[in-house]
This record gives sequence, structure tokens and C-alpha cells, in this order.
Amino acid sequence: MKTFSEKLLDLRRREGLSQEQLADRLGVTRQSVSKWESSTAVPELSKLIALSELFSVSVDYLVKDHLEEPEHPSEPSPPSTAKLEAQVEEISRFFQSWIWESKTRLFGLPLVSVCLSFYPHMLRCRRTARGIIAIGNIAVGVVALGALSVGVFSIGAVSIGTFALGALAFGLAALGPVAVGLLAFGPVALGLWYAGGVAALGGKIAVGVAAVGETAVGYDAAGKHVLLWGNGLTQPEVEAFLLEHHPNLWKPLLKLLAVFGANIK
Repeated sequence: MKTFSEKLLDLRRREGLSQEQLADRLGVTRQSVSKWESSTAVPELSKLIALSELFSVSVDYLVKDHLEEPEHPSEPSPPSTAKLEAQVEEISRFFQSWIWESKTRLFGLPLVSVCLSFYPHMLRCRRTARGIIAIGNIAVGVVALGALSVGVFSIGAVSIGTFALGALAFGLAALGPVAVGLLAFGPVALGLWYAGGVAALGGKIAVGVAAVGETAVGYDAAGKHVLLWGNGLTQPEVEAFLLEHHPNLWKPLLKLLAVFGANIK
């Protein structure tokens, strides 16, 4: 004779359900299902009825040890239905969200934090990814990667950080189609100090096809000190012009701006 716990275990396995999946369907905890299957607890009547409906067996079959064969209702549902539903549910959960954090922590934050929501719930992740390395629809961390990312090193559709890379980037150093920062590079670049791009506006230096700044290099340029593209510029020519008006300009930045100036068109 099989006990209730043995029958429950057989039915759950027959339908391809985990303890957690069964618990979700019944609105109980996984620990409750575990106790039922280990004979340390018995479900209340409402849960027995729910189990009988879920597995298409009678309550008598579940609670009476002498009944060996399941007594199905007059109109049983296909035995594969529950298993198929469980598979669909697992796939659905994957496409809704994925949340994970590493156990290793630094400064009270997880080393890696992931909080991603997929179609059709792109912006419905239960929380922001926060960690040393953060990956998510919304990510905040030392290194942040996300649709909206905030960090020291930030990459995203909208990116905010010390070093920002994104479709719309804001940072001390920003790179993207639209870049705003102390140092900005991109098709549209707004730099409080330096800017390089197709359309560049820089407080101190601007280099671009259209450039506006105290010192400007471009095909169309406006500023106190202007070097026009004309028939073309070489990198040494741009470097010499920038050094003439900014002799203390950081060498790597000088090289970068000179490359932009020599390749405007």
C-alpha cells in the first residue's frame, strides 16, 4: 500500500514538476511540499482538493492508503498538460527576468549583480542592479552596463559616469552619438573643456566639421583662434596650432584632437 506522501511524490514526478513548481501552483512554500512528501506534515483539505484537481485524481485516492490506482474524474485532462504548462512557465520566467548576485562582496556590495528583464517586460525588473560590476536594465556600479547605466565606467543606451560610453553619454569623459562632458567625442559632442566630432562645441578646444570653441579647428569653425580645414590638414599642422595656443595641453589629448583635426572629412 502506498501512503499519501508516496502517491504525491509519484504524481509530481509523473507530471514533470519540481517541488518549487508544485508549491507555486498551490500557493505554498517549497518546504511545505517537502514536508508532505517526507510524511512530516499533511496538507489541509483545501490543498488536498487542489492537488486532486491538479493531478486529476480523487481526494479518496490521495488520503486512503488502500486505494492503489488513481481514481480519475469522469473527464480527465490529458496527462501531459501539466508537464507542458510547467515547461511553458519556465520559458516564460526566463523571458521575463533574470536576477543573480555573486556571494562575494566588496565594501558591502556584491562583486557582480545582474538584474535583467526581457521582452515583453523590458523595464519591469524587480530592482536595480547594484554592485561593483552591475548589469541590468538599470545598472549602478563601479562598472555599469545597462539600458540606463550609472558608474565610474559606464556603458549603456543612456550612460552616466566618470567614463561614459553610450547612445546618450554624460561624463567627465563621454563618447557616443550624443556626448556631453568635460571631454566629449561623438557625432554631436558638447564638451565643457574639449570636444571632437562632426558637430563640436568646446569651452576651450573644439575640433569637428562644424566646430565652435575658444580654439576651433574645422571645415566651418568659429572662435578666438581658428584653423580652417581648407584643402586639408595634416596631424602635425593641427598639433602645432593647438600647442601654439595651449602649450600645456596633455600630450595624449593633443594627439587625439590632432587625429580628429586631420580626418575631419
